[in-house]
Amino acid sequence: MSKALIIVDIQNDYFENGAMELVGSLQASENAKKILSKFRNEKLPIVHIQHLSVAPGSFFFLPETEGQKIHDHVKPLENEKVIEKYYPNSFRETELLEYLQSHQVTDLVFVGMMTHMCIDATVRAAKDLGFNCTVIGDATATKDLEINGSNAMAADVQTAFLAGLNFFYAEVKMTKDYIVI
Repeated sequence: MSKALIIVDIQNDYFENGAMELVGSLQASENAKKILSKFRNEKLPIVHIQHLSVAPGSFFFLPETEGQKIHDHVKPLENEKVIEKYYPNSFRETELLEYLQSHQVTDLVFVGMMTHMCIDATVRAAKDLGFNCTVIGDATATKDLEINGSNAMAADVQTAFLAGLNFFYAEVKMTKDYIVI
């Protein structure tokens, strides 16, 4: 078994005064930093995923803006892999799969943002590709959503998506429980 940490889209636009502020992004990033420290200390592979929005009408993660930069809490070290992506699924049209295969990785641990979008898409894809997946639930964040006039609060969105992933696609753990492993 070889394990890697995948840090998905912990970028400045998701924080206070960013173009797409999420609920709980600061706390999630602090927990992600703890998980990152564990992987660094154990000298395990770390992959930072950075979303760039180039589609017409995009208003966050615009290339060459402060908002698209990876947040200081999880800033990559020079030897850590950074992969740019343009879609919610971090495997789509990126070298992520090839990188993980070249390092004989079988197990993935995920932290990052947005739980209902990029975390969900990437974790489901990873499981479908044969990886064993763990999501650190309190090291992820999301936002309030609306559909057809009905609103879902971020806490409910977070619970629903993590519960959905935990049903088949991943084991969902909290930072304090994962750190002791």
